[in-house]
Amino acid sequence: MLATPGSDPVLLPGWAAEPKWDGFRALLSANAGQVVLRSRRGTEMAASFPEIVAGIVQLPDATALDGELVVWDAAGRLAFERLQNRLARRGAGAARAAQECPARFVAFDVLRLSGTDTTGWPYRRRRATLESVFTARALIAPWVLCPSTTDPDTVREWLTWTSVGIEGVLFKRLDDAYRPSGRSWQKYKVHETTEAIVGAVTGSLTAPRGLLLGRYDDGRLQYTGRTTTLTRTASATVAGRLAPAPGRPVRPTG
Repeated sequence: MLATPGSDPVLLPGWAAEPKWDGFRALLSANAGQVVLRSRRGTEMAASFPEIVAGIVQLPDATALDGELVVWDAAGRLAFERLQNRLARRGAGAARAAQECPARFVAFDVLRLSGTDTTGWPYRRRRATLESVFTARALIAPWVLCPSTTDPDTVREWLTWTSVGIEGVLFKRLDDAYRPSGRSWQKYKVHETTEAIVGAVTGSLTAPRGLLLGRYDDGRLQYTGRTTTLTRTASATVAGRLAPAPGRPVRPTG
């Protein structure tokens, strides 16, 4: 189930809200010891996250969850780049990464429970069922129960949590069934603007695929993050504004 962007962060009567996480949307299914962990676009991710697969023993058999894969850093902030780096790991590399920067599955919906299809249930019943699973099974890492609220003050507080990686909030009707590919959910994303220096590009200056950004700290340019992959239109626009810094050689970054 998907969400439509909205411009109003107000929680209306008859709706619940959840934090919007900076991670990978994931659908998880466990059936007779077989685990399927897929991204929203259908990419199979189980091999990259062995700690999630190992955690299946805590769940009832024939159960499917909808949620978000996340990684927290030592300071308690969501670390999307570390999560992104995990996707390329397999085998022993994935096992080491699971120890160094373990992922968590933040569950916000239950689609099947012990073989029972729950997608036709209203959100309020699915949510109560999900909470009961966490309580009855005493679930621990890698499972995390996503907060949910019908309190507008709590929503306003969540919208101040951008510094730890919360992107905004999702709004869901309490009486709505779960409709795959439907866009009945609403999402409000907090937008913040800041200035950064383009320190490098992936691709080339004439056709950049992404920008690596930095800021000066004590006279040194420090890496602070990167953009998502640029669309063709954005790449062409950015290319027209890029130029090498005077006296600096241009080297490809991959």
